[in-house]
Amino acid sequence: MKNKNFLSSVKCTISGILYCIKNERNIKIDIVVAILVVILGFVFKLTEIEWCIVVCMIFFVIVSEMFNTAIERTVDLYTKEYNEFAKIAKDVSSGAVMLSAICSVIVGSIIFIPKILG
Repeated sequence: MKNKNFLSSVKCTISGILYCIKNERNIKIDIVVAILVVILGFVFKLTEIEWCIVVCMIFFVIVSEMFNTAIERTVDLYTKEYNEFAKIAKDVSSGAVMLSAICSVIVGSIIFIPKILG
């Protein structure tokens, strides 16, 4: 169903974000880690470019988690019984989240390790 106006579209968007925060354990973990990374960013006085990269990595992981949630809920809507294709869809979307998290750890390490050691 198409939203009638911009405000109703924004309400639906916020509803989707809040659903994930309230119902998805991993997004809660991602948010806690993001808060810790932001604190470390202030402690180590990140440059503007480093901040841009860190913020992009934080959102990259959270958005990946949200896509994963959307895919899982869509698959669950289709079938509650075991289905090999449903399993593949869920495993692939979960794998995408894992890759985004690994990427963010690598990028974070490149930014923070020299600051910690220096």
